Amino acid sequence: MATAQRPPALSANAMVSSSHPAASLAGARVLADGGNAIDATLAMAALTWLTLPGQCGIGGDAFAVVREPDGRVWTVNGSGYGPDGGTPEFYAAQGLSSIPLDGPLAVAVPGAVAALRALHLGGATRELEQLWEPAARIAGDGLPCSARTAGDVVTALGDSAPAVGSRVPQPELAATIRRLARDPEGFYTGEFAQRAVAALQAGGAPFSGDEWTAGAEVNPEPAITGRYAGAVVHQTPLPTPGWMVLQQAALCDGVVGFSGWLSAEAIDRLARAARLTFADRLALCASDNDGSRYVLTPDRIEAQRRDLDCGTEARGPVEVRAGDTTSTVVVDAEGRAVSFIHSLAFTFGAKFTVPGTGVILNNRLARGAYLIPGHPNEVAPRRKPLHTLNAWVVTDDAGALLHVGNTPGGDGQVQWNMQLLSHVLDHGLDPAEAVSAPRFTVFPGSDADVVGSPDELRVEQSLPAGVRRQLAAAGHRVVDQPALGGGGSAQLISVDERGVLAGAADPRQEGVALGVD
Repeated sequence: MATAQRPPALSANAMVSSSHPAASLAGARVLADGGNAIDATLAMAALTWLTLPGQCGIGGDAFAVVREPDGRVWTVNGSGYGPDGGTPEFYAAQGLSSIPLDGPLAVAVPGAVAALRALHLGGATRELEQLWEPAARIAGDGLPCSARTAGDVVTALGDSAPAVGSRVPQPELAATIRRLARDPEGFYTGEFAQRAVAALQAGGAPFSGDEWTAGAEVNPEPAITGRYAGAVVHQTPLPTPGWMVLQQAALCDGVVGFSGWLSAEAIDRLARAARLTFADRLALCASDNDGSRYVLTPDRIEAQRRDLDCGTEARGPVEVRAGDTTSTVVVDAEGRAVSFIHSLAFTFGAKFTVPGTGVILNNRLARGAYLIPGHPNEVAPRRKPLHTLNAWVVTDDAGALLHVGNTPGGDGQVQWNMQLLSHVLDHGLDPAEAVSAPRFTVFPGSDADVVGSPDELRVEQSLPAGVRRQLAAAGHRVVDQPALGGGGSAQLISVDERGVLAGAADPRQEGVALGVD
């Protein structure tokens, strides 16, 4: 069993968990005031725009899985299109082999506001103005700068960082939050949309404005589901890589659980299954094709299981990149659960701000779309780039809630989420043990910008040295990482047979789980 840095939080009623204490407190306050899990999620989302501004924002994307008290599960999927003029010929004419990661060309239409609006319409009990006013007030007053944000400013922007603890008021952002709380559709059709599209066009990005308006259309969708260790795993659908978690689960079910916890045999299987999913994503999948459905067909899964049993698997030529994202999980007193995740893609996204609004735009198009002629995921007008974000809920066959979780971390997400599932379903770890367990990550993955990196298995040094030697002997190129240095910030809430909630936030960031009784 893992040795947790601290025990899980416990509650007989409701619970929240996030990567920042202020965000968790915001969600807990909403629950204590009688709000539900959707209300709490919306409040936490707005707070994290301020507490983790490099990781998420109004100009990013957002996804959620919601499990209702009656067992029904639904999702919202907020990611936008590339520009209408973003044809392969447009980028080729500029001599580009990949889309630049910074600036207007990197941007896809943000989906976060549309997703949050759909989530609100799907079951909130409080108005957005009430839920987002605390964030607007804090933006206007200035939140004390954290060490994480100061480091992000230096690393990603190359600027002198504000002093840790200093307050940086953002009156333009405060005004934008209040305006969008009154009219979230205005992000896509009103003055904000006009200002954003004009700024992008002035910077050379081939937006028409019509694709921006189309980004407002986000409706609830069914989750995609699979099985693992006798439980049902509910995941976000395309353009997210939720299917990659389900594929790994299908390839590892009945194998990893019979190996010792974090044994070389278990890690070997999980690592090679992850490599197969990245190879399939690269070769077959786009946000608007059937590649992921084919990958999950029983015959294909059985053939890949045979390959893994024989010790063979495909390799993918594109490097995993960690990315910057943040996530929350909530369970309310009625048993409603929400797993939510949002991101700007890389730190501070495209590093491009809509003038006069305080809103930084994402670089999801550059991160997720390829300039590879004929590729299923080649950039194209009105095609959503493939995503790294995904979120999940686990139930039993009758629909009873067992676990709700997620983690940020770019292409690490699908791997670390699978590891969390194995920790809790195969080995019975509690949430604190699961989120703090030694983490491992295969490279390469499937981000668009770095091609041809060598295969690696990156392993935190808290994994015993003997296991690392066994993995090297099995043919893995093992690269050590510091203990708790492997990336991610997992959030997890579990429900036991008595209905008691246990939750924990990953010690790799400063998050906290809070019970509300």
